Amino acid sequence: MTVLSDSFQRPINYLRISVTDRCNLRCIYCMPPEGVHLIPRGEILSYEEIYLVAQAAAELGINKLRLTGGEPLVRDSLPDLIQMLAKIENVDDISLTTNGVLLSKYAATLKKAGLKRVNISLDSLQPDRFQQITRRDRLKEVLSGIEAAKEAGLNPVKINMVVMRGINDDEILQFASKTIAEGWHVRFIEFMPVGNVAGAKEEWFMPISEIKSRIELLGRLEPYPLDGNGPAKYFRLPKAKGTIGFIGPVSEHICFKCNRLRLTAEGKLRPCLLSDREIDLREQLRRRDSTEEIKSLIKQAVASKPGGHKLKSGVRPTKRIMAQIGG
Repeated sequence: MTVLSDSFQRPINYLRISVTDRCNLRCIYCMPPEGVHLIPRGEILSYEEIYLVAQAAAELGINKLRLTGGEPLVRDSLPDLIQMLAKIENVDDISLTTNGVLLSKYAATLKKAGLKRVNISLDSLQPDRFQQITRRDRLKEVLSGIEAAKEAGLNPVKINMVVMRGINDDEILQFASKTIAEGWHVRFIEFMPVGNVAGAKEEWFMPISEIKSRIELLGRLEPYPLDGNGPAKYFRLPKAKGTIGFIGPVSEHICFKCNRLRLTAEGKLRPCLLSDREIDLREQLRRRDSTEEIKSLIKQAVASKPGGHKLKSGVRPTKRIMAQIGG
């Protein structure tokens, strides 16, 4: 298999694929309460079109795929897409990021189709606060989804918590304690200013250094080697069965090891999460251009990847909110 690298000699082997912009939650940092203007269904890539992009990417050296949304499980027949992607030569890892609401219904079927792992977004363990953050009363379903994913063998099941000062930061220790008693794999993620979501506030931001210092009230964090496709740094608390990961896109320099591209639901290839630059693949797909044309556009996206974001300079993406990118 060839090795795909950008102009900064970073190997690019990971494609995040948004399969829909629809979502069954309305998280305060991700969507306005009324939702977003939805992409007409005819403009969203079909599963066959997604397959063609993934196949072209795999021929260039991308061997890891992650399905995202919106909420990917609200799209009909998602296991069918996973089954298609699992047949692509050289693809050795297919994972899913979900809010977990529908996971108990689909976990076993997803595993059977070829899904390897899941990441579940969960920002509070308190029912009232969960409803405040997501604007929906669905915590019980999410917790059931976590257990169903474990039972189905979608391991390691990783829990992603976006930490927001004054909103849920008082639950940091509770989430960290879950790694000791219950073997959870929890990743603490800095709040990121992506898009213009009404109500999202700069003061919610809390750096990884502060999150880490709070967790160390439970014990010393020991570095833990854990294979992953992303920027997380992993640790373990004493006697913990699970792990703790930290993702600090704002306060820590993680761009130097970025290995990914992002495909939006309507077929825009995005070289960087924190940049508005996009390359349109849908037009070529619907003109039934050759795979070589698609590969050429993928190479163009890789070549245009920036060295890093410019959040500290006040430059941030504004054309899409997080729900329209897939994280």
